[in-house]
Amino acid sequence: MTVQHQSLAAGRWSTIPFCEQMAHIGSEVERALSWKERSNQIYSEKAYFRALELIDLTLGDTQNIYRLREISRVRECLDDTFDGVNEYGSTSALWRGYFNAFAFAARRNR
Repeated sequence: MTVQHQSLAAGRWSTIPFCEQMAHIGSEVERALSWKERSNQIYSEKAYFRALELIDLTLGDTQNIYRLREISRVRECLDDTFDGVNEYGSTSALWRGYFNAFAFAARRNR
């Protein structure tokens, strides 16, 4: 799989505060949800993979060492939502609410 966010993967991601990182992930999750609701599986899957890529960059960022449990759980639940049987019962509204909190916090901190 090719890296979609090459400049971020090259080290720029670690210069972004955690709330902004999560807001960026939320943008990709929002795209994935929107395309899924429009029954466009191809675009939904592409956005989902971009979100996973950003989550993996976040997991590898040393500034997030104390947040690894939460970030790992988000990745696990996203996998379940988009690639599993939705065992956890996640909904679009739940994901939007979770990531919107980070978007609001990132916006406030600017």
